[in-house]
Amino acid sequence: MQMKLLLFFLSTFPLIFALNQDGLYLQRLKHSLSSSDQGVFSTWYENDPTPCNWTGVTCNDAGDSPSVIAVNLSGASLVGPFPGFLCHLTSLSSLSLSNNFINSTLPVSISECGSLTYLDISQNLIGGTIPDTISDLPYLRYLDLSGCYFSGNIPASLGRFRQLETLILTENILTGEVPAALGNVTSLKTLELAYNPFAPSLFPPELGNLTNLETLWLSMCNLVGSIPKSIEKLSRLTNFDVSNNGLVGSIPSAIFQLNSIVQIELYNNSLTGKLPSGWSNLTRLRRFDVSTNKLNGTIPNELCELPLESLNLFENQFEGLIPESIANSPNLYELKLFSNRFSGSLPSELGKNSALQYLDVSYNTFSGKIPESLCEIGALEDLIVIYNSFSGNIPASLGNCRSLLRIRFRSNKLFGEVPTDFWSLPHVYLLDLFGNAFSGNISHMISGAKNLSNLQISRNKFSGVIPSEVGKLKNLVEFSASHNELTGELPDTLVQLGQLGTLDLSFNELSGKIPLGIHTMKQLSELDLANNGFSGEIPEQIGTLPVLNYLDLSGNYFSGEIPLSLQSLKLNKLNLSNNQLSGMIPAVFDKGLYRDSFRGNPGLCQGVAGLCATKGRGQHEGYLWTLRAIYTVAGFVFLVGIAMFIWKYQKFKKIKKGNTMTKWTSFHKLGFSEFEIPVGLDEANVIGNGASGRVYKAVLSNGEAVAVKKLWERTVKDETPYGALESDKDEFEIEVETLGKIRHKNIVKLWCCCDTGDSKLLVYEYMPNGSLGDLLHSCKAKLLDWPLRFKIALDAAEGLSYLHHGCVPPIVHRDVKSNNILLDDEFGAKISDFGVAKIVKAGSKGGVESMSVIAGSCGYIAPEYAYTLHVNEKSDIYSFGVVILELVTGKRPVSPEFGEKDLTTWVHTTLNEKGVDQLLDPNLNSSFKKHICKVLDVGLCCLNQTPANRPSMHRVVKMLQESVPCNVPEIKNKNGKLSPQYFPKSV
Repeated sequence: MQMKLLLFFLSTFPLIFALNQDGLYLQRLKHSLSSSDQGVFSTWYENDPTPCNWTGVTCNDAGDSPSVIAVNLSGASLVGPFPGFLCHLTSLSSLSLSNNFINSTLPVSISECGSLTYLDISQNLIGGTIPDTISDLPYLRYLDLSGCYFSGNIPASLGRFRQLETLILTENILTGEVPAALGNVTSLKTLELAYNPFAPSLFPPELGNLTNLETLWLSMCNLVGSIPKSIEKLSRLTNFDVSNNGLVGSIPSAIFQLNSIVQIELYNNSLTGKLPSGWSNLTRLRRFDVSTNKLNGTIPNELCELPLESLNLFENQFEGLIPESIANSPNLYELKLFSNRFSGSLPSELGKNSALQYLDVSYNTFSGKIPESLCEIGALEDLIVIYNSFSGNIPASLGNCRSLLRIRFRSNKLFGEVPTDFWSLPHVYLLDLFGNAFSGNISHMISGAKNLSNLQISRNKFSGVIPSEVGKLKNLVEFSASHNELTGELPDTLVQLGQLGTLDLSFNELSGKIPLGIHTMKQLSELDLANNGFSGEIPEQIGTLPVLNYLDLSGNYFSGEIPLSLQSLKLNKLNLSNNQLSGMIPAVFDKGLYRDSFRGNPGLCQGVAGLCATKGRGQHEGYLWTLRAIYTVAGFVFLVGIAMFIWKYQKFKKIKKGNTMTKWTSFHKLGFSEFEIPVGLDEANVIGNGASGRVYKAVLSNGEAVAVKKLWERTVKDETPYGALESDKDEFEIEVETLGKIRHKNIVKLWCCCDTGDSKLLVYEYMPNGSLGDLLHSCKAKLLDWPLRFKIALDAAEGLSYLHHGCVPPIVHRDVKSNNILLDDEFGAKISDFGVAKIVKAGSKGGVESMSVIAGSCGYIAPEYAYTLHVNEKSDIYSFGVVILELVTGKRPVSPEFGEKDLTTWVHTTLNEKGVDQLLDPNLNSSFKKHICKVLDVGLCCLNQTPANRPSMHRVVKMLQESVPCNVPEIKNKNGKLSPQYFPKSV
C-alpha cells in the first residue's frame, strides 16, 4: 500500500509543480530575447507553478488559476525580434517593451492580442510599416510606437479605432501626408506625430473633430498652408504644438476658443500679421512661443496680463513698448524678445513678482535703465541685453545675484563704475561689457568669479591696474580689455592662466615688460598688446607657444633684436611695427608676406644681408658703394628682363594649351607665386584621393610645403557622393566661401585658390601627419596613445565649436569624419574639407535648413538627416560622436565585422550585452580606462537619437574638459621618454 501511494505521488509530481500555459509562453520569451541585464530574468524560475511572482509580470486575482494580465520589461536591454507569440496570453491587457533593442517588424498577427488596452514598444529598433491590422484591437486605449524606425504611410485604417485615447508615433520615418482619417478617432486625448518626414501637406481640418483631445504635437511634420478654423472645437486642448513647419497666414482668432489651453507652440513657421485680440479668454495659458516667424505689430496688453510662465516672441518684427503688466505675472521665468523692433524701457518691476530666470531682449532699440528688480527673487541665470541703447549704471542689486551664469551688456550706453560685488559672482562664465562707457577699476574681488571663462570689457573707460587676482581665474579662456585706459604693468600672475586662448589688451596705457613665464600659457592663440607703452626686449619664450597664430606688439617701445624663436610660430598675423627694434629681420619674415609687419623700426635691416648701409664711413667709401649699387641694380634689371621674357613665353605656351591662370584669390599674405602651384602637381606627389578630387604635396621654391587639392571636373548634373549638387554653387565655391573667412587654430588654413581654366585648385597648409582616419585605421594606430587621442578629440571639438558658435552666421560642416580631421607635425588636429559645408542663413527656421540631397559619409550621417534632409549643427554633433567611438574602439564606422550594423549600433549592442571592456581598442593602456569611459559617455550623448537632446558643441568641449581626472599619471612612450602631457591642467 505504501509503495502504491509513493508511486502515485511521483506520478503527480510534474503536474503539481509544472508551469501553467502562460508561464510557458513567457519562458519562450525569455529564450527568444537576450539581455545584458542579469537581473531581468533572475526571478523567472521554470519550476514555479505560475509566473505571477516574476519580475515585470502581473496577474489577475483568480484563485487557483491566475492569468497574466500585464508584462512590463521596459529598459531591460532586450535584443531580438518582436515576440508576437505573447498574443497567446489570452488575458494580456498591457504590454510594455519600451527602451530596448527589439528589431524586425511588428507582425500582422498583433491583431490576435485581442485583450490589449495598453501597448508601448517605443524606443526600439523595430521598423517596417505599421500593420493595418493593429486597428483591429477593439479595446486598445494606449499605443506608443515612438522612437523606432517605422516607415511608409500612417495607415488610414487607424481611423477605425473607437476607444483609443493615446496615439504616439513621434520620431519615426513615416512619409505620406498626415492622414485626415485620424479625425475619426474621437476618443483620442493625445495625438503626437512630431519629427517625421511627412510629405508637404495641409493641416487636416478633420482634426478639429477630436473634441476630447488634450495634447496635439505636430512639430516638424512638414505642414503647409494655414491653421484651420476647425481647431476652435478643441475646447479641452491643453498643449498645442505645430512648431517647425511651413505654416503661413495669420494666427486665427479661433485659437481663443481653446479655453483649456496651457501651452501654445507656433515657433519656426512663416506666420504673418499682428497678434489678434482675445487673449483674456485663455486664463490657463502659461507658455506662448511664436518666435522665428514674420509677425509684426505690438504686444497686446491683455496677453501680458495672463499668468504666463514663458513668453517667446524673438526673431519677428514686433515693435512698440513692452506692457508694464508683464511684470505682474507671478509665474514668469522666461522672457525672450530679441531680434525685433521694440523700443522704450523695460517694465520697471520686471522680476519683482516672479522667479525670472532667462531674460534676452537683444537686438532691439530699448533705452532707459536696467530694472533694479530683475533678480529680486534670486533665480536669474541669463541676462542678455546686447545691441540696444540702455543707459545708466549697473544696478547694485545685481551684485547680489549669485544665480547668474551669463551676463551680456555689449553695445549699449551704460556708464559708471561696475559694482564691486558684480565682479565676483561665483557662477558667471560669460561677462560681456564690451562697447559701453563703464569707468573705474577692475575690482580685486574678481578672484571670486571662479567659473569665469570669458571676460570681455573692451571699448570702455576702465582705468587703473589689472589686478593680480585675475591670475586666479583658472577657467579663463578669453580676456579682452582693449580700448580702455588701463595703466601699470601686467601682473606676473597672468602666466598662471593655463587655459587662456585670447589676451587682447591693445589700446591702453600699460607699460613695463612682458612677464616671464609666458611660455606656460600653452593654449594662447591670440596675443594683442598693440598701442601701449611696453618696453624691453621681446621674450624668446613667445616663440615656444604651440598654438599662437596672432601676435600684435605694434605701437610700443620694444627694443633689441627680433627673437629667432618667432620663426617657429605659424602666424596668421604678425605686427611688430612702430617699436624700437634693431638688427636683422629673421629670414622667415624677410619676404613680401610680412612686408608691413616691421614698419616704423628705423634700426631694423630688411632685405638681403649686405644691402644695409653702415653709417660713419668716408665719402670715398660711400662713392664706391654707390657705384656698386648702380651696377647691382643694372644687373638686377637685366636679370628681371630675362625672367620676364621667359615668363611671357611660358605664359604664351600655357595659353596655347588652355592652362592659363584665369583666376587667383589669396586669403593670407603669401610668399610664393601662383605659377608655382600647377608645376608641383606631379603624380609622384599625390598624397590622397577622395570623392571630390586628388590631393598633392607641393614643395615651393622657398622650401615650404603646401597641400593642393585639384578638384575633379564636373558637369552640371554631376553628382556628390549621395546625389546631385544641391545648389548653383559647386564644391570649389563653397570651400572658398567658407574657409576663406575662417581664422582658427583648429581649422585647416586655406592659403589661396586658383582657377587654371580646365581645373580648380585649393591650396592649404600642409599637414605632415595626414588624417586621423588614415593613421587610426592603419598599422600606425599604436602611435596614438590615449592622451594623444584625447588631445585630437578636444582639438576637433574646439574647431567644430568655433564653426557652430564663433561664426556669424553659424557654419554646418556636414561631413565630419576622421578622414577630415588632419594632424600637424605635433599631432594638433584641424577640421578640413568644407566642400559640402552650409552657412546657416539667418532666416532658416531654428537653424534648420532643408537640403535637396544627403551629404556626408556612411556611418557618420545622423538618422534624422538621412530621412528628413533637415540639417543643422546637431547633424555635425552626431558625426563627431561617431569619431569619438572610432578613437575609443579603434574601429571604422562601417565594417564587415558589424554585418548590417554600423559602429554606433555595434557599440550600443556590445555595451549592453558584453560591457565596456569588449569595446576598448586593445592598443590603449588600460590604466586610462576610467577616463576613456567618461569620453565614451560624451560620445554617446552626441549620438542621441533625438537631435534636441544632443549637447551643443560648446557643451561638448566643456564636457571633454571636465572629464579629465584631477591627477593624471605621467605616460612613457616606447623609448622610455616622458610623453607630452596633453590633458588640460584645469578645467
